[in-house]
Parts: sequence; structure tokens; C-alpha cells
Amino acid sequence: MEHLKDALLEQFGLVFEDSSLLETAFTHTSYANEHRLLKISHNERLEFLGDAVLQLIISEYLYKKYPKKPEGDLSKLRSMIVREESLAGFARDCQFDQFIKLGRGEEKSGGRNRDTILGDLFEAFLGALLLDKDVETVKDFIYQVMIPKVEAGDFEQVTDYKTKLQELLQVNGDVEIVYQVTDETGPAHAKNFAVAVLINGQKAGQGQGRSKKLAEQEAAKDAFEKESH
Repeated sequence: MEHLKDALLEQFGLVFEDSSLLETAFTHTSYANEHRLLKISHNERLEFLGDAVLQLIISEYLYKKYPKKPEGDLSKLRSMIVREESLAGFARDCQFDQFIKLGRGEEKSGGRNRDTILGDLFEAFLGALLLDKDVETVKDFIYQVMIPKVEAGDFEQVTDYKTKLQELLQVNGDVEIVYQVTDETGPAHAKNFAVAVLINGQKAGQGQGRSKKLAEQEAAKDAFEKESH
């Protein structure tokens, strides 16, 4: 955790007064579950808080930046910015993936690179920052880490991998593509879905997400990348 503190100070000039908040933000449920006797807290509650403050700050940013855009367009833009894949990218940019504590099984299955886990981690960090500092500090961090990419137009388009997969496969004739939910975990406010995509009855890809639609897109992306190589 000391290395994380050093990284936050060096990159962002941040010093946490309450180290336990930082510890909790970077503790995944899988790690907490493997150490139940130690009664370690995990980051789901902080994620819930971070999600709320992130939505608020991005909403305010978009409202002021686009004074003539209708509510529907603003909502779409916000969804692009705060979607799971985007937040995971920001977490990687901040090198948060190096510091998250995972259970052994989650680590072995590639959890350190999973968008779902990293997106949740980024939100949990925002929640911890809010509690340790204030909303202005969170806003400053978001404007430092996220807004430059938003300004650069990195979120103008969201790739629809379900459509891309269908178009790729239909070149060779009709195919049956089915998406199946294989697992559903987490509390009501932070559900996580696992989805498998079957091509003509054979499993071709899998993905996870905080909604069925996001999980289906991740599964389609997995299958598309495999089928296109």
C-alpha cells in the first residue's frame, strides 16, 4: 500500500489522511472473501458512492460544455464516458491495476485485466477520495485524468461488437448466435453479469459487465477477436 501512496503523490499530488479508505478501495470482494477471519472490508460500498459522484461531475461538465444539446444527447454522451470499458481504461492509465488486491482464483482467471473489476475499482477510488477529501478534490482528479480524453473526442463512438460479430460471421452464410447469462453476482446496486456467446451451439466467447447488455458486448468482443484472427 505504501507503493500506491507514493504513486498517488507522485502522479496526482494526493495524500490520503485515512489510509483505511484507500485500502478498502483497492480490495476486491474475492480477496475479502478469502480472508473472512480478518474481517477485511471490500470496495463495493465505495464503488456505489464513487459512481454517484462521478455521474454528478460528468453531468455538470456536459451540461456546461453543450448548452444547446437536449437531455437525450447529454445522457448518451455521459453513458459513453462512464461506461465500464472507459473507466477500466482510466484505471489502467492511473496504473491502479498494479495495486488491487484479488483473491487467488480471481487473480488466476485474469481478474487484474478485467474491465468489470477495474471499472469498479476506479469508482471505488473516487468514493474513497470523496470521503477523505471533498467533492472539489474528486472533481479536480476527474478533470485531470478523464476530461482531457473526453476533450480529445475519444468517446464519440461506442463499438457495437454484437453487430460486428454478426456481420463477420454472416459472410459465410446464416449462423445462429445466442447469448446466455451464465452467472449473476453482487448486491442489487452493483450486479455483475457473466454471459457466454454461442455460435451454432458452440461457445465462442465470454464476457462480464454491470448489465446484461454490457456483458453481451464483452462476450461478442471476445468472440469477434477470436474469429477475426
